[in-house]
Parts: sequence; C-alpha cells; structure tokens
Amino acid sequence: MSSSDIFIGETIGTAILILLGGGVCAAVTLKASKARNAGWVAIALGWGFAVMTAAYISTPLSGAHLNPAVTVGIAIKDGDWSNVPTYFAGQLLGAMIGAVLVWVAYYGQFQAHLTDREIVGGPGAQDTTAKAVEAQEKGAGPVLGVFSTGPEIRHVVQNLATEIIGTFVLLLAILTQGLNGEGDGLGVLGVLITAFVVVSIGLSLGGPTGYAINPVRDLGPRIVHALLPLPNKGGSDWSYAWIPVVGPLIGGAIAGGVYNLAFA
Repeated sequence: MSSSDIFIGETIGTAILILLGGGVCAAVTLKASKARNAGWVAIALGWGFAVMTAAYISTPLSGAHLNPAVTVGIAIKDGDWSNVPTYFAGQLLGAMIGAVLVWVAYYGQFQAHLTDREIVGGPGAQDTTAKAVEAQEKGAGPVLGVFSTGPEIRHVVQNLATEIIGTFVLLLAILTQGLNGEGDGLGVLGVLITAFVVVSIGLSLGGPTGYAINPVRDLGPRIVHALLPLPNKGGSDWSYAWIPVVGPLIGGAIAGGVYNLAFA
C-alpha cells in the first residue's frame, strides 16, 4: 500500500472512530440528549462498535491501525518502521476531525449543557479570584469527558499502569489473531473479534482511567476541546494528558516484544 493510501485510510478511519466513540460519550453525558445517563455499558458497546465500523471502512486502504500503539506493536513485530510517521500523521488528523464532527452533531446539546446553571453555575461558579480561575482553567471542564479521558483517582503510577495493561491486552489480541496477507491489518473476522476485545477492556479495565488505550483517541480530541469556542468549557487537564499518550505506546511496545518472544 502507498503512503497516500495509508494517510487517507488512517485519517478517514480514525475520524469515524472518534465520531462514533466520542458520539456515544456525548450522547450519555449531555443535557437534552435522548441517551443521557445510559451508563458505562452503553459507552463500552459504543466504542466497540466504533472500532468495528472504522476498521471495516479503512482496512482496504491502510490496514486500519487507527491507533499509534497498534502501529508501534506491528512495527516491533515486523521490524519495519518506514511507514510509522505516515500512520501517526493520519491518525492524529483523523482524531481531530472526528472530535470536531462530534461537536457539530451535538452542537445544541453542548450549548444547553454548558449554559445550564445546575451544571456550570453551582456554588463557587462566580468565584473570580485568581486562584479559582486558575483551577478552572487547569482542571477538567464539565464536557472534557466527551473528548478525552481522565482518572477517577489521580495516581500517576496506577493511571499509567492501567493504560499500559489495557493496551497490552488489545495489542496481544490483535497480533495473535493473525494479520492479513500483507501483514498490515486484520482480516474480516479479526476486525469483529477486536471490536469485542475493546468492549471487554472497557467493561473490565475502563473504570480507573476511562481506557484511552490509544494516544490519538485522547490527544486529538483534547486539542480540539482546547480550541473549540465552547462556553464555560473549563480546562483541558493538560497535566494528565501525557498518561493516555505514553501509557498506550508502552503497552503496544511491550505487546510487540512479547509476541516476538512467545509467538513468533
């Protein structure tokens, strides 16, 4: 496959992934959404189906990595790093496009949610002291969870370990299923199995951090959150942002090494 096919496939596929995955987060979170408060199972299933849809769409062009951790794991397995930058570029661009499309699709719900006094106008909301403003700008805003992940308990070692473990499971499942004839992506059945693996990770390991298990799934939408003209959106929590980037990359690399040692 050519570099242009890889870039286009990863851009389109990752945009679809984030549109549908971020979309289910918006549906469950935002005021005036028919699916509000549908719960964690809905989110886990939504992300699993998002992976399945995006992978089936982009597999013919790029092999449907859709995740820098997948790209790293496959590169370690095969020893070929030549297309890694192209995969990364398409994935990050696609993730940002997908996040913008979520905002467009739920524009009215974002406005209603972020102008509701019960959500953004509670006690202390009118505190304009320098300390309060700084806290609002740095911390996670009320809709950041639609765009990116965050921990329930902030503990750097635990949060990083959770992302490493979840991504390791994902990559080992992908690598041991057998890639397609060109060694670049999963076959038809492999895509379906991977979607169920993502659901399983979400249900079993997603509780502590929200299971990014994909650096661009978190970073691209977080950048978009920081740039979008959302009222009362609060901060983008950049102090945490490195964990869902570094953790999955480590997990993918470990999985690639374990595959070569145990299965190759």
